[in-house]
Amino acid sequence: MNPDSAQTWRAPRWGLAILLAMLGMLGPFSIDTYIPAFAGIAASTGATPGQLQQTLSAYLFGFSFMNLFHGALSDSFGRRPIVLCGLAVFTLASAGCALSQTIGQLIFFRAMQGLSTGAGIVVSRAVVRDLFSPTQAQKVMSQITIFFGLAPAIAPMIGGLLLVWINWHAIFWFLVGVGVLLWAANYRLLPETLPAAQRQPMRVGPLMRGYGQLLGDPRFLLLALASGIPFNGMFLYVLSAPAFLGDLLHLKPQQFFWLFLATIGGIMTGSWLSGRMAGVVRPKNQIMRGFRIMLGVSLINVTANLLFVPSPWWALWPIGLFSLGWALMVPVVTLMVLDLYPERRGMASSLQAVVMSAANGLVAGVVAPLVMHSALALALASLGFMGIGLTAWMLLRWRWPETGSRLS
Repeated sequence: MNPDSAQTWRAPRWGLAILLAMLGMLGPFSIDTYIPAFAGIAASTGATPGQLQQTLSAYLFGFSFMNLFHGALSDSFGRRPIVLCGLAVFTLASAGCALSQTIGQLIFFRAMQGLSTGAGIVVSRAVVRDLFSPTQAQKVMSQITIFFGLAPAIAPMIGGLLLVWINWHAIFWFLVGVGVLLWAANYRLLPETLPAAQRQPMRVGPLMRGYGQLLGDPRFLLLALASGIPFNGMFLYVLSAPAFLGDLLHLKPQQFFWLFLATIGGIMTGSWLSGRMAGVVRPKNQIMRGFRIMLGVSLINVTANLLFVPSPWWALWPIGLFSLGWALMVPVVTLMVLDLYPERRGMASSLQAVVMSAANGLVAGVVAPLVMHSALALALASLGFMGIGLTAWMLLRWRWPETGSRLS
């Protein structure tokens, strides 16, 4: 923790939460705004469904790869320069997407977006732990998740409207504007939270040893799986939105926001509850409450899809409740990851994001195309992702029973 944290950020805590949440919102905005435009992109470029899916996979794999370095770079050069450089590259890549005339060009610039977007997401987590004690950090992380959760609800509505009123290129010009505004806001407001004395040398040897230390620690891997894999239980539905909402539930693109409203409602409620529990409920108990919610609603979702024809009237609320369970536990697990190696919080945040984004990329490129045309298959896959996360947490608690007794 930065010894001068009280002087580094003097404004209200929620102000920093909003600023950092805006960085985190780049990810959902980069995905959710253009999903309603898949049909328009296909008509304009002649792209096949597989090629359209590659625009998602390219972004997610680029995001995953560069996340290996965003945190380590911020540990060496400071948090602020990495955020500003990442935002600048994202803005240029968004302009490239807007100017793309072929699906190949769009895939390339989507990969460039992915390479840059993670800077703000990864570094923002380290900033929180630089400035706040464990209980305060959990409250801030919960506030960030609340504001962050607005993006999945707003983004598809904006994308659908821009598609209808103008064309799909306008969606990426909108992202250019978002990038410019975020760069200006962070240039003006974001402080440097990592003192020079606490920075790590940017040399290949120490860097590789740091990665080896984290990857060789089963506690880190199990925590990363527990937080990152269950996210795909709801993210799978976002990736499958054109087929799930359009083909199975017979909703129009302008109505896709119902899925995102369910998701955002769950995320915001779970995050609010997580903040209320900070310092009151033991971390391990809070995490298990989140998993119990996800397990219960996943089993209900599978059963309902076995018995009934999918309908918007009942098929969306299980996704919202699943999101609530995930948001209830993930701020705590994230802080536990960051505190495993306090001197390498940026690197820990990077590798945690790598696990999550690599899983997202596999889901987007492999799992979603296989299950998106069946509501039952989607429900079973969602249950499976939750099961992987729950198994990782149970293994961690079995091997290290003291895990989650308190935040250090």
